[in-house]
Amino acid sequence: MKPLLRRVSTPASPPLRLSWNGLPLQAHAGDTVLTALLLASQQLRVTLGAGAPRAGFCLMGACQDCWVQTAEGKRLRACSTLVEDGMDLVNAQPGELACK
Repeated sequence: MKPLLRRVSTPASPPLRLSWNGLPLQAHAGDTVLTALLLASQQLRVTLGAGAPRAGFCLMGACQDCWVQTAEGKRLRACSTLVEDGMDLVNAQPGELACK
């Protein structure tokens, strides 16, 4: 499966390491969590019921579509939270897919 996003150029900053449901991901300073996830996958989650892929809705923190959580249980919005080195993130809702 091809990722939904791709970089036009490689950032000059060193890569940051994080994980999504135990899978390693890379990001760069200034990337949001959603950017990092969509650079690795075609979707953030699936809709309940229909199972349709979702990549986020408003992409500016006004809706409830991109909630994820840390492995410790802290909820955060993927679209407006900047990646930090060592983040350990997991699905926030049942029925979501992991990056493949």
